[in-house]
Amino acid sequence: AARMFLRLLSDIQWRAAHPKWRRMTSSQRSTSTTAEPHPVSLPAQAQVVICGGGIMGTSVAYHLSKMGLKDIVLLEQGRLAAGTTRFCAGIVSTARPVSIELKMAHYSNKLYQQLEQETGVQTGYMKTGSVSLAQTQDRLISLKRIASSLNVMGIPCEIISPKEVLQLHPLINIHDLVGAMYVPEDALVSSANVSLALATAASRNGVQIHERTCVSHVTIQKGRVTGVETDRGRIQCEFFVNCAGQWAYELGHSGEEPVHIPLHACEHFYLLTHPLKEPLSSSLPTIVDPDGRIYIRNWQGGILSGGFEKNPKPLFTEGRNQLEIQNLQEDWDHFGPLLGALLRRMPGLEALQIMQLVNCPESFTPDMRCIMGESPTARGYFVLAGMNSAGISYGGGAGKYLAEWIVNGYPSENVWPLDLKRFGALQSSRTFLRHRVMEVMPLMCDLKVPRWDFQTGRQLRTSPLYDRLDAQGARWMEKHGFERVKYFVPPGSDLLDLDHSKTFYKPDWFDIVGSEVKCCKEAVCVIDMSSFTKFEISSTGDQALESLQYLFSNDLDVPVGHVVHTGMLNEKGGYENDCSIARLSKRSFFMISPTDQQVHCWTWLKNRLPDDSNLVMEDVTWKYTALNLIGPRAVDVLSELSYAPMTAEHFPSLFCKEMSVGYANGIRVMSITHTGEPGFVLYIPIEYALHVYNEVMNMGQKYGIRNAGYYALRSLRIEKFFAFWGQDLDAFTTPMECGREFQVKLDKGMEFLGQEALWEQKQNGVYKRFTMFILEDHDTDMDLWPWWGEPIFRNGRYVGKTTSSAYSYTLERHVCLGFVHHFDEKTGEELVVTTDFINQGEYEIDIAGQRFQAKAKLYPFSSLFTQRRRKDEVELSGYQRE
Repeated sequence: AARMFLRLLSDIQWRAAHPKWRRMTSSQRSTSTTAEPHPVSLPAQAQVVICGGGIMGTSVAYHLSKMGLKDIVLLEQGRLAAGTTRFCAGIVSTARPVSIELKMAHYSNKLYQQLEQETGVQTGYMKTGSVSLAQTQDRLISLKRIASSLNVMGIPCEIISPKEVLQLHPLINIHDLVGAMYVPEDALVSSANVSLALATAASRNGVQIHERTCVSHVTIQKGRVTGVETDRGRIQCEFFVNCAGQWAYELGHSGEEPVHIPLHACEHFYLLTHPLKEPLSSSLPTIVDPDGRIYIRNWQGGILSGGFEKNPKPLFTEGRNQLEIQNLQEDWDHFGPLLGALLRRMPGLEALQIMQLVNCPESFTPDMRCIMGESPTARGYFVLAGMNSAGISYGGGAGKYLAEWIVNGYPSENVWPLDLKRFGALQSSRTFLRHRVMEVMPLMCDLKVPRWDFQTGRQLRTSPLYDRLDAQGARWMEKHGFERVKYFVPPGSDLLDLDHSKTFYKPDWFDIVGSEVKCCKEAVCVIDMSSFTKFEISSTGDQALESLQYLFSNDLDVPVGHVVHTGMLNEKGGYENDCSIARLSKRSFFMISPTDQQVHCWTWLKNRLPDDSNLVMEDVTWKYTALNLIGPRAVDVLSELSYAPMTAEHFPSLFCKEMSVGYANGIRVMSITHTGEPGFVLYIPIEYALHVYNEVMNMGQKYGIRNAGYYALRSLRIEKFFAFWGQDLDAFTTPMECGREFQVKLDKGMEFLGQEALWEQKQNGVYKRFTMFILEDHDTDMDLWPWWGEPIFRNGRYVGKTTSSAYSYTLERHVCLGFVHHFDEKTGEELVVTTDFINQGEYEIDIAGQRFQAKAKLYPFSSLFTQRRRKDEVELSGYQRE
């Protein structure tokens, strides 16, 4: 049978249009398996070496050359675009739930649209639109949430009825549909041709491209990239970019100093058909049927249809390599359920002649988001890989952001959700990756309601109290591989329902978390917060203080025993980390950061602290169990356990000292709870953890003590207007924009990182403002809940998005936190956001297309939290700032 691959077609078209290609690249193409001569030798050195000639590698090369870099070499072990890119279905879809992925896909679409005109290479770009189908109301809600995000970004999108689906695509069976989302500007391309077009433009801009050149390993000296070893010699370089796709993991581990890139390949199937008797119009929209787990696009008058089965087949776990991806074995039994879904969706295809079932590898990551950024262990080593079957959609935007990162030191958008440093070495176990991707691939189509959790790769990092808490009804979630308690199921509750409750509405754990919050406010609760990142920084002289004074915005030259809230800022004044630092002695500091900061914060500090043997930084996360005692009776529990006065006169707020608790010595006790409620955090050497926990629980019985989880913590901190890094704060948010000027000491007597940017904001004002919203006409029992990412409207105009939200059991209303921008109504230009601008607007929060009125506040409530009031008695404007 004829094998009419897109790659074959694109090769013929492209070579015909570009007879000079052989001279432009370093080798001739051949179907022979023997080695070919290399008429052009490798350069001895380059500024940037890119490994991988697929859509990612060529996009990075294209964007680097556009930014003015000339000394760039791209190496490909086989032929350009001959890997996963060759087999890509070519669907460019902007319908993405994660904001940064949506932005990447939108940029890619615009880039591909003009690429053919720019390069002369036919890319097959066709704006067909896409239709995402919903078989259930929950699926339709998830589509409506995405549609809200697309619309406020200016991307045309609408929710349509099943009948309108039939008008757009007459062959679709609509009998089981409840609605759909139509994105008219989504497109189709020839993925291989897009990659070749990007390579052509890059080559014209001076990029050297060498095919059939294998990278054996990257040389690293003193923590920095120095060169690349290949089968054709060595290239000295300043930057290396790993765009090796499914081989990125192996390449990262090939050197003496491994770079961990957690991804794993799975087989991905799609079929190609011969043209229909009446060939399908090339303008028919792509159909995405997530409930049926399939996608369908037109292909040369027939169709191309694939999907994401429930029982995926991982491959290459043992690290097998090959130059080019040959077509893997057909497996019709495995593809059967997807074929059945296709025939149910398009019954008219039963008589259609199938040309081929294509089986190709796709690489997936542990959290379904791609990987980009600089290695935490090797400066100058960048990665762009793990596209989770969305490489062509992300290719343009991802290449742009990574090129900006290399040239400028940072990208133009917040890419933390995709940053390699969100992972650690612990996610690079082959067994972990194999098991996780078997869960991830089906999740590509599964309905993802808020607060869902991965089931594989669990119980990897646990507190010493894990078994004790689990036996008391703890329900767990995972953060950076660490098990954390969501809430505790009381005896007699229906455990099965709670474990499997998935909803966009009021969740089954509502009353459980409410009782934990009530206990935090009226008695005392214990939350195991051992997952928080903990560093100790010390020196023989003043090196620690001087270095930290430069790297942090608050004044750390405080008396011993004091705790300081501070930001770790970048040059633009944005938060690289938000943390608490206790001064243990004149020359020793204890730093507490969010859980997912463990790799990022360590890398940031290590790269900026002076290389001084008298200055020592140690990661002590594993050394201490952290118990957060929250509530007005926490002081009584600790007083009795320590035989020491714990009142505010003897133990003021934001204070730290070592104490004995029960029989255990050396417990670091801090008067801080991360919630705004009274209480203490105990940092306990792990060998004492069980003893101290038991003592606290036994002593606390007479004060009504109980366990609590992170859901209660979230509700408490959000109603107190506390911002958390990674949710509300990021590298593009400054203290001035989120009401944290009090954590900045511009006049502390020495320069600090980000100071100049903050001075400028103080003088000129800010262009976004962190704001608290209380929903006013929202029915908690009947209406959809806000979670995060909902558009905010002021006087009917879009002004920003929420970053986090929670139900406030004190206010008996939902509270959303988010940033408000001020856009000029005529030009769209960003203007300064003033207090009056915030206070004088009428606000609405868009939840899946339905808008709810909201009251905006720039400061948290104060006296409201001392007593419980009925909702209709609360006068929201009558409370002053804390």
